[in-house]
Amino acid sequence: MIDLLFLLIVAGISGGIAQRLAGRGGAGCIGSVVLGFIGALFGSYLARLLGLPILFSVGPSGFPVIWAVIGAALFVSILGFLTGSGRKHKKK
Repeated sequence: MIDLLFLLIVAGISGGIAQRLAGRGGAGCIGSVVLGFIGALFGSYLARLLGLPILFSVGPSGFPVIWAVIGAALFVSILGFLTGSGRKHKKK
């Protein structure tokens, strides 16, 4: 049970960092956790596909923190691009 709680916290932090890197925000705690787990899957898949090593992992299950942040940031950016919801800049 402690391991699951630890993974949820790390996934939430990873997802929150990824949202800020991608220039998005407002997904909340649960959204950050979901983004962290999606990012871990997506980032780990890309790392294996490109033959890159796991740079930093935590916990007994080896949660890939760096790839989770990178994968979640890419995922959030792609979603923002596909939905067209991004920052709107006003011209002065």
